[in-house]
Amino acid sequence: MGRRAKKLERFRQNPKNVRYEELEGVLLYLGFEKRRGGGSHAVFSYSEHEPITIPVNKPFLKSKYVKQILRAIDELGLIDDD
Repeated sequence: MGRRAKKLERFRQNPKNVRYEELEGVLLYLGFEKRRGGGSHAVFSYSEHEPITIPVNKPFLKSKYVKQILRAIDELGLIDDD
């Protein structure tokens, strides 16, 4: 299991304890494109998936945003479970 896959597994086990910077790094590595939304939000998009908007200004993300991202990653099949 790779480093990114381990980090995603940690996100799955405790979605309330995820910082924006950690999630941003994983998403950019996986090929998501980031554009700054209006004000305090960032929008991440992937070619085959609808854009996902995430707030930037809090130290920890709400679990609903983390779960939404994990669901998108699973649907796109971006992480192998080797």
